[in-house]
Amino acid sequence: MGDDPHLHRHIVIVGPCAAGKSTLRTQLQARGYTQVRVVAQEHSSIRDLWKLRGYPDVLIFLDTEPETANARQGRSDWTLAEHQEQIHRLREARAACDLYLPTDDLTPQEVADRVDRFIASRISQSPGVSP
Repeated sequence: MGDDPHLHRHIVIVGPCAAGKSTLRTQLQARGYTQVRVVAQEHSSIRDLWKLRGYPDVLIFLDTEPETANARQGRSDWTLAEHQEQIHRLREARAACDLYLPTDDLTPQEVADRVDRFIASRISQSPGVSP
């Protein structure tokens, strides 16, 4: 599996707090992906921070509701207004993303499985690349 072309794609993951970005990066790296970055753009006013180190081959936008973020982090202070501000900061990344995935009702394994299948399907659909 180490020579699969999809394992070497430049993958960038964005999304609001507690959507599962770091967890997905860890899951993908454990599966052999070599170029996975999390961009914490939800805390930045730089609208295109996600592409400053090069336009990714795959831009993944993970999303979650404030209630889920609170539960995942054992807190109760993520408000809808704060979440909306993060989503506003991420608007250009969301518009450009290749995969938008709400994670509220998914386990980390399910998120990684869906992303892995998506990336593999994109590679198999690319001209000149054998599945």
